[in-house]
Amino acid sequence: MATSSTLHSFPLHRLATALVAGGLALHASAQSTPPSPAAADSPSSTPATSPALPSVVVKGSADAPVMVGGFGDTPIAKLPLQASVVSAERLTDRGLISLAGLSVIDASVGDSYNSAGYVSYLKIRGYDLDNRFNFRRDGLPINAETALPLSNKSSLEIMKGTSGIQAGTSAPGGLVNLVVKRPTVELTSLTLGVSERGTVETAMDWSRRFSDGHGNDKAFGLRVNVAAAKLRPELRDADGNRWMMAVAGDWRVTRDTLVEAEVEVSRQSQPSQPGFSLLGDRLPNAKDIDPRINLNNQSWSQPVVFEGRTASLRIQHQLNADWKLQAHGAIQRLVTDDRLAYPFGCTAGDGTYYPSTYCPDGTFDQYDFRSDNEHRNSDALDLSAQGKLTLAGMQHQVSTGVLFSRYKSRLQGQAYNWAGTGNIWGTLPTVADPTLGSTNTNRTERSTEFYLRDAVQLSAQWQGWLGVRHTRLDRDSKLVNVQPGNENAPTSYRQSFTTPWLGLSYAINPDLLAYASWGQGIESAVVPNLPVYVNAGQPLQAIRSRQWEIGLKSGSRTVDWSVNYFDISKPATSDEDVGNNRLRARLDGEQNHRGVEAQADLKWTGGGLMASAMKLHARRERASDASINGLKPTNVPETTIKLQARQSVGVPGLDLMAGVVYEGKRMVLPDNSLSIPSWTRLDLGARYEQNVGRQLLIWRVGVDNVTDRRAWRESPYQYGHVYLYPLANRTWRASVEWVL
Repeated sequence: MATSSTLHSFPLHRLATALVAGGLALHASAQSTPPSPAAADSPSSTPATSPALPSVVVKGSADAPVMVGGFGDTPIAKLPLQASVVSAERLTDRGLISLAGLSVIDASVGDSYNSAGYVSYLKIRGYDLDNRFNFRRDGLPINAETALPLSNKSSLEIMKGTSGIQAGTSAPGGLVNLVVKRPTVELTSLTLGVSERGTVETAMDWSRRFSDGHGNDKAFGLRVNVAAAKLRPELRDADGNRWMMAVAGDWRVTRDTLVEAEVEVSRQSQPSQPGFSLLGDRLPNAKDIDPRINLNNQSWSQPVVFEGRTASLRIQHQLNADWKLQAHGAIQRLVTDDRLAYPFGCTAGDGTYYPSTYCPDGTFDQYDFRSDNEHRNSDALDLSAQGKLTLAGMQHQVSTGVLFSRYKSRLQGQAYNWAGTGNIWGTLPTVADPTLGSTNTNRTERSTEFYLRDAVQLSAQWQGWLGVRHTRLDRDSKLVNVQPGNENAPTSYRQSFTTPWLGLSYAINPDLLAYASWGQGIESAVVPNLPVYVNAGQPLQAIRSRQWEIGLKSGSRTVDWSVNYFDISKPATSDEDVGNNRLRARLDGEQNHRGVEAQADLKWTGGGLMASAMKLHARRERASDASINGLKPTNVPETTIKLQARQSVGVPGLDLMAGVVYEGKRMVLPDNSLSIPSWTRLDLGARYEQNVGRQLLIWRVGVDNVTDRRAWRESPYQYGHVYLYPLANRTWRASVEWVL
């Protein structure tokens, strides 16, 4: 392995043994009645000397505050925007272990080139999220160009809509925020799971509070999460491993001051999965393709390795009953070895070259791609104040602050070399060529963002919502491993812009809210620093997206529901042919997404149903090439429905679960001449809680894609090439969680 990182492979059988032994040893130090998993992140009783600062709370969707919304502890049901919170328990019940799993839970979230063993790519409301700018961790920006572990996350938050209120630069569609598990009630949980062809996973979650020796017996908190897995998925030639260790602590210094710190270290090593493609101009029948085949099955194929270290420190101080100050900083250090036996296009026997597809006979050109020792460092510091004040006889809930962030990527040359001819059956060997003959790009990006948010109580029923963010950017990039004579000048530019956001809500009754909102977001685009572009490395005009939205939402003890209509538009980019095999990148027309979303969480004694649906009208408009106006973007379904039901049965402690995912057809080619059909997937599961003395066993079993449906799950179109990813075959999983 060519990485210089200090995180190396760890003996998994030793770690699994250590998890159990360590969990028992920690548990022996303090016996207590086990909490239910749903209460594991609820606040414990607060002694008289503890601070009046809230812990992280995971509740039902309507009552849950959503950090990524930007308005403090305001519940989702009271915000003039759409958001959802997915708890760790819900992820575990569905057997979801990566961010890509959100695409089976929320109809507004979809796949955007999700490959096994690789980075999770998502879209919200049809727009691809930018993994550099659209992801948060406890509210601070992080880089998601890696495999982000979820074992130490209490929930995932999804904000839908133009995100300029929360992000200086980001793709339109929304944000995803990962909420870290913090010290809570006394808890010891050990989990062992098996799935697929022999994947074995084990995890420990341990939390305690300790005395400071001065009468406050809960002044210090500590939470430890450890997880490891030996991966043997149904996808062939993709065996690997992963592990994660995380520690979070807090110190209730005084009644008014809370200090929180945490650190996370992780590593994943697993071969990834390249996509299938069209065969010439023909869409292959998904029923004829074995979804277990991995085209990255060459003898020289190497795993993709993701290593990550993240740490944060947060200090909160309650000035008085109305005002709180907060300083929150984080660092993230990522190292990646990105490798793939990469199929791309094909050269037929008669010399015909297919740049966007594979050959009609099922063969393709295969390349040896390697980009080792990629370093991506991110730093962020947020200084803020939140509080209440009265102006002109109206109550204001104000949040203001400044966010400093820095991102730096340092890469070396990469290999992208022809290795031979492969085929879709994975039966043709090719020859490795790891020569580092291709360029890469180093980046340094700095931003300073000043923000102000205000929720104004206009009357007993009317409330106004205001937000503004001013961003200053300073970005530099430079090609590395450039061959003599092909040098490009380094790119350096600065931009400043302001993104406003407005909302108005009306409480029809205590449980029913009507709202309207409008906002803007910014993407800062730079022309690729490649010789083919006549304006290589030059920044384009800031891409300003706009959204307006109206909706109704309700939250009660028996049902949470919402329905809304949104309209998001952004300038589109295109490459203009200027002759002599040269291109000019430019802004050209718009891409508009408008649609209707509906969500419902019905709760009844012994069960419930969570349902979401989206009908999306996405089109290209006002392009200089009139032939593409009115066309649909690739890989975006028009209709999506996702259902999750849960019902207890006659056996005490036993719940049966079912999940349904329906996705409509997706366009494969930009000219809309081909599409993949719609598909429906059924998942089933069961959960059984068994009390053994004062301890609790939670048994889980599930089967995904019960009917073993064969279909093309998604159709990404990238770098002028068509990719097709099959729906995974029927997959079993089972686990037991022991709560001591």
